[in-house]
Order: sequence, then C-alpha cells, then structure tokens
Amino acid sequence: MMNKLIFGRYIPGDSLIHRLDPRAKLIASFYFIAVIFFANNWQSYAFLALFTLGCIVLSKVKISFFIRGVKPLIWLILFTVLLQVLFTTGGNVMWHWWIFTVTDYGLLNGAFIFCRFILIIFMSTLLTLTTAPLELSDAIEYILRPLNVVHFPVHEVSLMLSIALRFVPTLMDETEKIMNAQRARGVDFGEGSLVQKMKAIIPLLIPLFVSSFNRAEDLATAMEARGYTGGEGRTKYRKLDWHWRDSMVIVVFAIVTVLLILIRN
Repeated sequence: MMNKLIFGRYIPGDSLIHRLDPRAKLIASFYFIAVIFFANNWQSYAFLALFTLGCIVLSKVKISFFIRGVKPLIWLILFTVLLQVLFTTGGNVMWHWWIFTVTDYGLLNGAFIFCRFILIIFMSTLLTLTTAPLELSDAIEYILRPLNVVHFPVHEVSLMLSIALRFVPTLMDETEKIMNAQRARGVDFGEGSLVQKMKAIIPLLIPLFVSSFNRAEDLATAMEARGYTGGEGRTKYRKLDWHWRDSMVIVVFAIVTVLLILIRN
C-alpha cells in the first residue's frame, strides 16, 4: 500500500527541504497553492512546473514517490477535467451533442486544470514527505496561535489535524489487509458491474470502522496514561528555530510571484 498512497507519509532525510522550519514549509505550501491560480498560459505553468521539480530535487526524494502518490487521485482529476472540457463555453466549437460542447477554450482550460491539480498534489506531498507529523502539528499550532485571543482551541485543532494526517496511510494499510483477507475467502473486488463492485466494497466498511474506533480508543488511553490534559499550561519538548534559510524561502517565493506575474498574460 506504500506504493499506492504516499500522501501523509514521512520519509526521513537530511536534505535542505528536510532541515527547513516546518512553519516556513507550511506557509510556503499554502502560498504556492494560492499563487498557482495566477498562472493562465503555458509559459506560466511550465515555470511553476520547473520550480516544483527543483524543490523535489532539493528534497532528495525520488520523483517516483510523487508519481505513485498521484495515481489514487488520477480518476478524480480526469473527471474534473472532463467536466471542464464538456461544459466550458467560448472559443471555436469542435464538437457538440445535446448539452455537451467541446471547444478549443474548454480543452485549454481542461489542460490547465490538470496541470494545476498535479502541481498542487506534488507540493502538498512534498510537505508531508519532508515534515514529521509532530513538527507539522507544532507549526499549525504556532501559526494559529493569534486565535487564542478569541478562545479558539488552537492546540486541540492542530492535534486533530496531525493525528488525522498521520492515520491516513495507516487506515489505507488496514483497508488493504481487510481486502486481502476477504480475497482469501473468495471475494473478487474487480469483477461485475459498477453497482456490484460498490456492493463488494460495503463489507469493508464495518471492519474498517471497528478498527478505526479501536485505534482511536487505544490512542486516547495511551495519551491519558502519559498525562495528557490538553494544551493549557503545556511546555514544548521540541523548539522551533527560525533560521536564515527559512527567511530565504519566503524571499524565493516572493521572487517566484513576481516572475509569474511577468510571465502570465
């Protein structure tokens, strides 16, 4: 299952990206997701693709990890692109039937949306592959700290996000084990019509929910046994240190934004 779902996993390393402050990586990732919507031509998307590839090279994580991480979402991406192609109006009509219309403008927008999805997934995957879940939780808590003024449960929210992110691959591994156990009992998840395939997946839900609740109960018991009482008055074992290289990340992304504005139409 490691080959099927990469998002949410952490790969230890000593690259420049690994050594960055998790706050810098988190801010840069969300900033990149916002900036990518400024791209509106092939030149701007090619520029962002080269920048993303450069970040991947600096992380020293194999590109195959990112490609395998896209595979579980490829059908969702293609479905979104198909909707964009079939229902976008404007430009020269290349094909039309009933309510469906394919135009050159729709094809172009579909290609841009495909590139946008891939780049966002790559950058999000880069964040999780190079940042430990506990570091990511600390970064989220630090960034949301100003909300303590309005009594927002910052610590609890960051803890929930961290646990959810950490247990995504664990639940996928558990699903794979249950599917293998049912395959050994003669269940075939790949045959039949779409409705039959969906019915074959339903028996997976009950043991998966039971396993999830058991894991949640075990986690709660372990946290209580270690004296966890919430974020009030807690000290930090891990201190986040902002270095010059973290400031350079912000500068680099600012330069990328300026270049992107110059390149776009």
